[in-house]
Amino acid sequence: MFRFKDYYHNEVHLSFEEHPFSEKPKHVWVICRYGNRWLLTIHRDRGYEFPGGKVEKGENPSDAALREVKEETGASVSKLHYVGQYKVLGKEKTIIKNIYYAEIDEIIPQADYLETEGPILFETLPTDIGRNRRFSFIMKDDVLLKSMERILERFM
Repeated sequence: MFRFKDYYHNEVHLSFEEHPFSEKPKHVWVICRYGNRWLLTIHRDRGYEFPGGKVEKGENPSDAALREVKEETGASVSKLHYVGQYKVLGKEKTIIKNIYYAEIDEIIPQADYLETEGPILFETLPTDIGRNRRFSFIMKDDVLLKSMERILERFM
């Protein structure tokens, strides 16, 4: 278990165990790889980030992950791997998210990417994400760093 502060100084608990905080989290975050590149989306307000969002009523988290990747990037997932879960103890509410790693087999251009501007590909992620204003706050804490380490260890 890892504990740290996020970009907004909220306490975050991160675990790579099987659903340590909730069997039914209400949010997902999907770290995507397309060939030898990282697939992110361009959120209209927050900037570059990996796809993710809320689990809809009647939907399970893995189905939400597949849907969010498709909606925000146009990508279809060939393999989806559970990585871990994190909990953000916010000032107003607690958010629990499942983290997934998705292997992408195809990106199909969409007429509408909902709240995003669509996909963006990176051969490598910049080392200055924490200071880079083009990246979302979601990318600026140890959830990304620790999750990437775990993905490299287990899936690549």
